Amino acid sequence: MSRSPLLRVRPYVRPHLTQMVAMVVAGMLGVGASIAVPLVTKRIIDGPIAAGERHAILPLALLALALGTVEAALAFLRRYVQAEASTALEAEIRSDLYAHLQRLSVAFHEGWQSGQLLSRATTDLGTIRRFVGFGLVFLVINLLTFATVVGLLINLHAPLGILTACSAVPIVWLSTRFERRYKRIAREVQDQQGDLATEIEEAATGIRIIKSFGRHGMVTEQFLARSRRLRRTQLESVRVMAHFWGTLDVVPNVTLAAVLLGGAYAVGDGSLSLGGLVAFISLVLMLVWPVEALGWILATAQEASTAATRIFEVLDTEPVIADRPNAKAVAKVEGRLRFEGVSFAYDGGRGPVLHDINLDLAPGETVAIVGATGCGKTSLVSLVPRLYDVTGGRILIDGHDIRDLTLASLRRHVGVAFEDPILFSASVRENVLLGAPDAGEEALAEALAIASASFVYDLPWGLDTRVGEQGLSLSGGQRQRLALARAVVARPRILVLDDPLSSLDVHTEAAVEEALRRVLAGTTALLVVHRPSTLALADRVAFLEGGTIRAVGTHAELMDSVPSYRATLSQEAEAVSQRGEVA
Repeated sequence: MSRSPLLRVRPYVRPHLTQMVAMVVAGMLGVGASIAVPLVTKRIIDGPIAAGERHAILPLALLALALGTVEAALAFLRRYVQAEASTALEAEIRSDLYAHLQRLSVAFHEGWQSGQLLSRATTDLGTIRRFVGFGLVFLVINLLTFATVVGLLINLHAPLGILTACSAVPIVWLSTRFERRYKRIAREVQDQQGDLATEIEEAATGIRIIKSFGRHGMVTEQFLARSRRLRRTQLESVRVMAHFWGTLDVVPNVTLAAVLLGGAYAVGDGSLSLGGLVAFISLVLMLVWPVEALGWILATAQEASTAATRIFEVLDTEPVIADRPNAKAVAKVEGRLRFEGVSFAYDGGRGPVLHDINLDLAPGETVAIVGATGCGKTSLVSLVPRLYDVTGGRILIDGHDIRDLTLASLRRHVGVAFEDPILFSASVRENVLLGAPDAGEEALAEALAIASASFVYDLPWGLDTRVGEQGLSLSGGQRQRLALARAVVARPRILVLDDPLSSLDVHTEAAVEEALRRVLAGTTALLVVHRPSTLALADRVAFLEGGTIRAVGTHAELMDSVPSYRATLSQEAEAVSQRGEVA
């Protein structure tokens, strides 16, 4: 236990230490009250009953009743304090875990299954709460109970008391063996629960695709296979626990049999009174539950230890993209954006996605990025808000390396809309104002008008209509327009648009482009363009090929001088046409 990852939970336990001490004290007082009952019984048997003084029985019986009442009251107090302290501890760890997840980079989230993160934030934290709030407290109480009872037993009859104390030896040996075996299985169960959560989440979010291709049978089989695997592992853990508990139960029963036999001889030779034997047996019986509970406590401890390991795997991950020590916030920017010798490679990638990127955007200028599919356009624009960091060179805003700016400051001045718009299970208003919660109704209405998203006023509750998880209650074009409104509502000085018009029909696209033209007039913008018609919004075009910018100029200049640019636009136009025909 000394090397257990649970020791790392101590900073969260420390603020609740007073409550946990109160739990232990209440528990020990309750145990003390229950221990006193056999001693009262001894007094009754050896006193009034042996002497035939019936009138003296009632006060002692009332004392036993009072002790039982005190024990019940203390048990209620202990459980109440337990629940309050343990749930507060769980909430604090969960808050820190969630906040840390928000600080971690996009690359981290792309490399982790969401179900694994979900299981850590729910199931694993619940496991730690149960152990810290109940298992740990009962471990302390049971150890103190064992020591107290054994001390009383030795006082009542030393040889039998020492015999009872020796029963701890096989218990410790069995517990050590159990811990080694159960630790591995506990980790497997929790990892497989995370895999199953991922399976369920992906099936829920991808239900349209599953139904469209008629693959419900296939995904059901995949789910059942994972479910059966988890069940087999859980049954293995149950078998290990059952074997341990079954063997553990033998120890107090054998001890009790030895005490009965030895106690009978002790009463016979006069070294122990009859009342003393009854009290001795009652106290030995009080040790049965602590011994049996030891199996549950140790199992919970191993599960909590594994859960803590899994949680700190996340908490120990350092944010790759974070504020530098001397990062500064800028209240206002002009909007000059410059790429100087920028290169970029994904972690674990075979090579750089981008290299030798040099591009200069004047304040208020709109530059379109054109290139074949997979050439790195999205990667390039993702570097501006620091969703990823450059691996070479630098990106400047008004002469400042963006890594020298605080993330909050940078992202306040950079608006982003991606090709695949993500909406949250919230109202239209909350989704659009996500990046500018203080924006007023006028700014909100203007952003919706720019994005040609007036359809929101026709929804059942207007701007307060909840759009459902990932916005799937809306069409692709509607989601894209709301994402565009979200990007422009704060009127950022730099706007990054990753093909934000791809899901719009021709008529809506024309209306949005017209409104965008007014916004872009005073904003520095970087547009990833697939549709040739969108190029009309750009002052210049940067042609991306082979991971670097091959040419920069107006659309007409590149059409005249760069054959591969013409070929790329031709392919894009054909792809858009085919998508339109399919639609």
